[in-house]
Amino acid sequence: MTSPSPTSVLPVPRLVARTVEVAPGGALPANLLDLVPADDPMVWLRRGKGMVAWGVAARCDTSGPDRFTDAVDWWRAVSSTCTVRDEVRVPGTGLVSFGTFAFADDSCDSALVVPRVIVGTRGDRSWITVIGDDELVALPDLGVQEAVPAPRNVVFADGAMSGAAWESVVAAAVSRIESGELEKVVLARDLVATADEQIDVRWPLRRLADQYAMCWTFHVDGIFGATPEMLVRRERGLVTSRVLAGTIRRTGDDEHDLALAGQLARSSKDLEEHEYAVRSVADSLAPYCSSTNVPEVPFVLHLPNVMHLATDVAGVVHDAGGATVLELAAALHPSAAVGGTPTKVAVEMIAEIEGMDRGRYAGPVGWMDADGDGEFGIALRSAEIDAQQVRLFAGCGIVADSDPEAELAEAQAKFLPVRDALADY
Repeated sequence: MTSPSPTSVLPVPRLVARTVEVAPGGALPANLLDLVPADDPMVWLRRGKGMVAWGVAARCDTSGPDRFTDAVDWWRAVSSTCTVRDEVRVPGTGLVSFGTFAFADDSCDSALVVPRVIVGTRGDRSWITVIGDDELVALPDLGVQEAVPAPRNVVFADGAMSGAAWESVVAAAVSRIESGELEKVVLARDLVATADEQIDVRWPLRRLADQYAMCWTFHVDGIFGATPEMLVRRERGLVTSRVLAGTIRRTGDDEHDLALAGQLARSSKDLEEHEYAVRSVADSLAPYCSSTNVPEVPFVLHLPNVMHLATDVAGVVHDAGGATVLELAAALHPSAAVGGTPTKVAVEMIAEIEGMDRGRYAGPVGWMDADGDGEFGIALRSAEIDAQQVRLFAGCGIVADSDPEAELAEAQAKFLPVRDALADY
């Protein structure tokens, strides 16, 4: 893989961004995904609100240990030269980029992409942003796209290793944890789905947005999913981060699931795993915030396929011109929820025994505006799409009490959102 050029010599375009408000009852359909064309869509939606985008006005491709710094420097240069005409002025309007970043320093390229067209909704307000290289960029004619074809004859196969082989890796990790080498490591595995023809990513995106509305449905530069975990949100000085660690599979029986939720909330193994993750986030945010708030007890987040222990950590940045949301995401990545504790030891173990390249799985994915506000989730419940093939990912937090068979079952449950979204029914 060829390393990208240093930020100092990456081209910095002089852009013009124009945002106009769409009146209530105006031209937007109820489902923003109906607007998205097939070519290079960008999506960030939760409960029907958020943004869809398409086209490329500019992009920064970077890799290696400096991938976040490169992207931040490039974005600051682009923002400083951009002319912005914004009549809405809420987070997500004006100049906006969508980003996706590799999990590991030695993995694939990361990307920050400035779309040509963005359509967004927030509360009761809606807008259209066009971005180009002159003042005369016309507003697009927004029309509902043709029906999206379902994937045909999708076949699933093990990725880097079989379930049995992965159980052996988990058992080896437990042994090393018990020896005192580390406290927790997050191990992931992959599945490969192959269809007869090229898969239109809009098909699984619609399924995910419908079935996992409380998650953040995303697609940026070939990675898509519905993540339940907000790595960091920055909005006018307020910083929030949702930590998920500790999982139990749902049965579909509401009464039984309620009992399981209580079991999860009392599980010493899961509470220990969760504490590591919360501590990791709070410690990483502390240098950037004048104050932080960490709830003492997690709550149970109910999703259609699993339940998680969850904690919302909040803070206030030192000043309005402080760290951007992407810098905060870089400081948090990888948290204990996707790496382990201690982080350095855990990440080294992942590279040693996991047996696959995660790519952008479990890396930050989201958006950022010219003020440095935005949202970056962790690319979980996710997959990478390439023509007729989709590579699905799932990971589990391994601690001293972990049982390899139970961890494999948890990973299978975490595959379900994307796996079901690829189905034709």
